[in-house]
Amino acid sequence: MTHENKQQWFDAGGTFTGGTLKGIKSKIGYLSRLGIRAIWISPIFKQVQRDNSYHGYGIQNFLDVDPNFGTRDDLKQLTETAHKYGIRVIMDIILNHSGDVFEYEGNPEPLWDHSKVYPVKGFRDKDGNANINFGPVNLQKDPSAWSDGAVWPVEFQGPATFSRMGRINNWDYDPEFREGDFITLKDIDFGIGSVENYHPSQAILSLCEVYKFWIAFADIDGFRVDTVKHMDDGATRLFTSVIHEFAQSIGKENFYLIGEITGGRYRAFDTLETTGLNAALGVNDIPDKIEYLVKGYRNPSDYFDLFRNSLLVKKNSHVWFRNKVVTTFDDHDQVRKGNNKARFCHDEAQGQENYRVLLNALAFMATTMGIPCIYYGTEQYFNGHGNNDRYLREAMFGGNFGAFESRERHFFNEDCTIYKELSAILAIRKEKIALRRGRQFLRPISGNGEHFGLPSMVGVEIRSIVPWSRIFNNQEMLLAINTDYFMPKTAWVTIDNSLHNTGNKLKCIYSTDKGQIDQDVTVEARNGKSVLITVPPAGFVIFE
Repeated sequence: MTHENKQQWFDAGGTFTGGTLKGIKSKIGYLSRLGIRAIWISPIFKQVQRDNSYHGYGIQNFLDVDPNFGTRDDLKQLTETAHKYGIRVIMDIILNHSGDVFEYEGNPEPLWDHSKVYPVKGFRDKDGNANINFGPVNLQKDPSAWSDGAVWPVEFQGPATFSRMGRINNWDYDPEFREGDFITLKDIDFGIGSVENYHPSQAILSLCEVYKFWIAFADIDGFRVDTVKHMDDGATRLFTSVIHEFAQSIGKENFYLIGEITGGRYRAFDTLETTGLNAALGVNDIPDKIEYLVKGYRNPSDYFDLFRNSLLVKKNSHVWFRNKVVTTFDDHDQVRKGNNKARFCHDEAQGQENYRVLLNALAFMATTMGIPCIYYGTEQYFNGHGNNDRYLREAMFGGNFGAFESRERHFFNEDCTIYKELSAILAIRKEKIALRRGRQFLRPISGNGEHFGLPSMVGVEIRSIVPWSRIFNNQEMLLAINTDYFMPKTAWVTIDNSLHNTGNKLKCIYSTDKGQIDQDVTVEARNGKSVLITVPPAGFVIFE
């Protein structure tokens, strides 16, 4: 690609890049054959149209679908089709802010300044000019407000809807990160008070009604709640309670609320306990440890120690349980990587061919604790990278901003090796309850069958078998990856002493080396009980 063409490709990624709700509907079969059981759809609400946003988080009308994506009925038909395939639909929703719907008086982008409230010039019209009265809109006086000006529905047009305190500069200073605007996205005021004695604003009560509507209208199964860190815990708990109760009232007993909670797992865990959200997404140490463990640059115990198997642990231990955290490694923001964003398959400075161990990352995530989340395109080796999150949002379906710096190409190849192998692994996960609900144990290994220890880094890397067990109702499944890209590894692996007798057999039911499938290994009395297994280079195996 020439420099000129590359610049055109880059520029295309800074605006709406294509895709529709009908397009997603047409790919439900592709997702079902892969083994997907729920889809998380990025925000589809009507955006500030002049922005032509590529990200979808600048809402101008909370009760309509952005025309770039289609219509309300398209969303309803998508969920109907997904449900026929047994796939649930999770909507990405925004409570914390609207789009850039008004302009401040004087300085158009003032900085937050110790809870100072700034005067507002007016709501913006469709061209961005602040010439609409900042208050309930009179369409006879300001006909340009409909449908691409101001903010809608009318319940959000009162000045008290917005905090009006300027944009955030220090993203970790409280109350700045709760009160300030998210760059140009305008912060919504939720109320005041402690969690136990919270006085909600009319804005948060109206947002509750908005999202009740979407559940009832489109038969939605869950929400991914954006930017929870920037909300008052009292407001989050109110919203969570209202939505859970409403969902139950219409027969949705398992409506799931997943919060995007940045700031580390300690804050995320505390927020879940305080607010009643079902699970957390966006905890920085989980994607970091998955990616770099599989690539050979993290200690396995660092990841496995994040989890526990029972709710009967001390509350202050800050550990995760199987259904309380969404695990992932590729995502649409990669805040953890700063200005050096890169999907898993991007070749880094070490010169490793990362695509070799992509299946290990997906298999590891799918068969360990947590709710595994696969970022679109990862199953097709997408390798986006650069200093902007747009590089992580390549189009799968053609258009001017395709993966691998392409144009007008589709990437729904069901003959792709990763797609086929992941589909097989997810089918096993669906069949084996131990892989979904079992307790989890990182297992010691030994090269000679006498001296055992947990696999760990030697110097700055680990090139080893990394095995773990999932145990459910006295059934143990043994799984392992090999972090050596080029050499097979053989080791004795400890298994549960009480569940096996010497001479018992474990059968290989999956391996990246197909010749290994259906072969048995024999249980021996070593370190309690152990088996000798071989894992192919950059490979993954399952025994039962």
